[in-house]
Amino acid sequence: MLRMDQVHVIRHKVLVEGQSERSVARELGVSRNTVSKYLVEAVPRRVEVEPRSKPVLERVKVRLEELLLSWRTTRKQRVTGTRLHRQLVEEGHVVGVTTVRQHLREWRRQREEVYVPLVHRPGEEGQVDFFEVTVLVAGVAQKGWKFLLYLPFSGRTFGWLYASCDTLSFLDGHVRAFAYLGGVMARLVYDNLTLAVKRRVGVERELQERFRALASHYLFEPCFARPGEGHDKGAVESRGKAVRLQHLTPVPSGASLAAISEQLLASLEASFQEATRRDGRRAEELWAEEQAVLRELPVPGFEPRHVVLVEVSSKAMVQVSGAAYSVPSRWARLQATAYVGVEDIRLVCRQEQMVVPRAAKGTRRIEYRHYLGELSRKPQAVRQVAPELVAELGEPFGRLWALLVARYGGLEGARLLAKVLGTVEDRGVAPVAEAVEAALEADRCDLLALARLATPAAALVEVPASLKGIEIERRQAREYDALLVGAAP
Repeated sequence: MLRMDQVHVIRHKVLVEGQSERSVARELGVSRNTVSKYLVEAVPRRVEVEPRSKPVLERVKVRLEELLLSWRTTRKQRVTGTRLHRQLVEEGHVVGVTTVRQHLREWRRQREEVYVPLVHRPGEEGQVDFFEVTVLVAGVAQKGWKFLLYLPFSGRTFGWLYASCDTLSFLDGHVRAFAYLGGVMARLVYDNLTLAVKRRVGVERELQERFRALASHYLFEPCFARPGEGHDKGAVESRGKAVRLQHLTPVPSGASLAAISEQLLASLEASFQEATRRDGRRAEELWAEEQAVLRELPVPGFEPRHVVLVEVSSKAMVQVSGAAYSVPSRWARLQATAYVGVEDIRLVCRQEQMVVPRAAKGTRRIEYRHYLGELSRKPQAVRQVAPELVAELGEPFGRLWALLVARYGGLEGARLLAKVLGTVEDRGVAPVAEAVEAALEADRCDLLALARLATPAAALVEVPASLKGIEIERRQAREYDALLVGAAP
């Protein structure tokens, strides 16, 4: 086979200079058939009628295949041609390292997967996944999890951030995504994540109970990628990386994960409004087409909260998800129901309910206003928790406590504040705060201004006009009864 420069000379002499093929062949010392061939083909190539024999490879091919199939490897401890060649030499085989490397390359090529170009139709498919990210919450760096639902047809994306990758976050992400998109697609594609799949039985999946309830409520078909083949849902995999680079870089910050999630959603929306597909169609046009065929949201909506029965301790405390919360003291030693959400917990006991923000695992969240009745009878306890309690009640209780301590000392001040707390328990915070404010303005802290408030509302009875001018020397109930009978119309 001639070199490229020789081919160029042949073609130039015949096609440009006009010499005959015979004269060129004689001049360059090649056959006329060679000259004729390169006048047709500008690039020299070898044409083999049948594959060339490879006797050296044939002698070691069987052993090579055995090694490739029997050696246990990982992605980071993978087989190389050099390692295979060394093993063959140690076993006494005579073979070059290049031959081994060429065979390994061909062996891998034949086993590489061929990807099928897919068609995405409007409203038919959505892809879901979780991605690990880093965020700054109140200035502190922490790991978060990005829930992403992506619609390949229109490119519509919903994203929300969670503190953990658990079932509650998984379900909450779906509910938020469906509400944001205003409808439900026919099927959703997932990894074989344990949040959705309890176990695999052959090609079938046994779904987690809560996820099965979600799919049944919204009537979508859950589909799953092959184990270890995340590229079966490559659209959301690629989109997740793009969102992290385009919308979460630099590391986002905010007062809470919810605030950062709102920022992310706004950024995704702004980017979508400007997006144009390769065929020139705007993403908004595709979304309008897809939105028209989405299934309507069911009414009522799905409740993603996790329901837990909890025992209220003698300290009026409950344990939920590893954290302790105070509840009203009248719930002590009863059973309550906790509806655990992503950001808060709703506690219900005997037709009463309260909502508290979720606390970190291993911490306590105590509100001393839950213990007003007990504190009104325990001045020493009031003395220990007074700073936290008056901070919860707000002003003017903070100023009242400071004044009581300054005038009477800690112990007597706690006794006086305990009486005020008893009034708060009976009449509520607002009227007592108003009376305390008036007393402080008058520079009084002897509680005279609270005397009327301290009287239970049921005891304040309007005296009939016919009895107001009557004075009774003996204070017995039957005397009043007689007067009331006489005064009756």
